Amino acid sequence: MKPWKVRTSTPCGKYQQPDFIDIVSYFSLGRIDEHPLLFYDRSTDPPPRGGRFGGGVVAVLIAIPVFNEIKYVEHVLAKVRRYAADILCVDDGSNDGTAELLAKRKDIRLLRHETNAGYGRSVIDAINYAARNEFDWVVTMDCDEQHEPEMIPHFLEWIETDRWDLISGSRYLAPRRDDDLPPGDRRNINVALTAVMNVLFGWKLTDTFCGFKAHRISATVSLQLDEPGYSFPLQLWPRAAAAKLRITELPVRLIYND
Repeated sequence: MKPWKVRTSTPCGKYQQPDFIDIVSYFSLGRIDEHPLLFYDRSTDPPPRGGRFGGGVVAVLIAIPVFNEIKYVEHVLAKVRRYAADILCVDDGSNDGTAELLAKRKDIRLLRHETNAGYGRSVIDAINYAARNEFDWVVTMDCDEQHEPEMIPHFLEWIETDRWDLISGSRYLAPRRDDDLPPGDRRNINVALTAVMNVLFGWKLTDTFCGFKAHRISATVSLQLDEPGYSFPLQLWPRAAAAKLRITELPVRLIYND
């Protein structure tokens, strides 16, 4: 499979980021070789990354985007607290009592959007918060009990290896007997877009839409992410490819509550 790479500048030197929808259009027409921001390159040597390894302490923040999760939030936070000291909740304009509940807690860090700004905006704000407060990594997870806090130690173990810049949870890498059945439309979209990105970037990913991820802050901030909605992964992956981030997947359980 061709290891496609992304050009980060035009011949005149102007910096550009690839547009994912544009890339898909070229791919669907069988003209991917003609895309102006892609080129064929077999180089796979990862660049060096910064961090507090080699005897230092790695600072990890657990970030939880929250929107109207009064049903789950206290139970989720109680479980996360078993595995993490630093927890950030990003309340995305909740109006069901979640915001008031979070505001009363003294054991979490809290960001609040006055109105619903979108899932992507919540993740971006968490990344920026982690950067401002000198965290090395942020682990993002959902607040609807579809991501198991018991997996946090596994993310931490992989972080400690200092081999990766993006550790992405995958619900399909290692299927389990107790997995739930995903909605057909979501699964089909995931499969299709994951396949496209694997072809474009020479990857072997199995799940590009899982929000349970660990991001190295020094690498992620440089991506200049700004997609506020649920299309956030469609911006993240091409920019991660352009920046040559070191990416791997960690198996997580497939859970659907609603």
